[in-house]
Amino acid sequence: MSVTLLVPTLDEEKALPALIASLGALGPAPLEIMLVDGGSSDATIAIAEAAGWRVLSAPRGRAKQINHGVEQAQGELVCILHADTIPPADMVAVIENTLSDPAIALASFTPVIAGPQGVRWGTTIHNWTKTWYAPLITRPHLFLRGVRLLFGDHAMFFRRQQFLAVGGCTPGDAVMEEADLCVKLAALGRVKMVRRRVRTSDRRIAAWGPLKANWIYFKVGMLWAFGLRGRMARHYPDVR
Repeated sequence: MSVTLLVPTLDEEKALPALIASLGALGPAPLEIMLVDGGSSDATIAIAEAAGWRVLSAPRGRAKQINHGVEQAQGELVCILHADTIPPADMVAVIENTLSDPAIALASFTPVIAGPQGVRWGTTIHNWTKTWYAPLITRPHLFLRGVRLLFGDHAMFFRRQQFLAVGGCTPGDAVMEEADLCVKLAALGRVKMVRRRVRTSDRRIAAWGPLKANWIYFKVGMLWAFGLRGRMARHYPDVR
């Protein structure tokens, strides 16, 4: 098997140097690292090109960027990695080993949200538990069939052909683009969060405060659950 690491970006020049350093230390290395940019106005593209990454452009919107990147990916397996998420050095091996089980259709790492002040344990635990409670509350019939909601900062991974077969991410979704994908891929196999950690930035919590951040995460999830997709992006402002 071979792995494409796909990084959807918009104005991520501050986050990219740390990610580039961590991906340079992966062993084994992925087949390719692909950045799919949604119209950055900063040095994002130049930084990625200097690192030797494959760079593509797509219409703005993470779902559209992911769909375009997966269509163009050379790897059999694809991992969606946010620019502010740092993976473990054995990331590629974890992906290949996990998806060697044909019963698993979608998987992710376990996110730990942290920053200069240390781990944000309250939000980290909330992030873990909503993988279970979100589908239990909003789609109980699907929860009983094995649906679990993984999120972008989990570093989700899947088989390219299965992603294409189910139609990929819902193109109009600016946020929660991974939720429909979880539901779609759960029809093909298990959804699993593996016990291997990635470290994701606490920049939203630092900007909003812990209580506001967790309220926003919950509110956006409920808007998705009740089909109010047009409101999601308004309640989830960019933080760079």
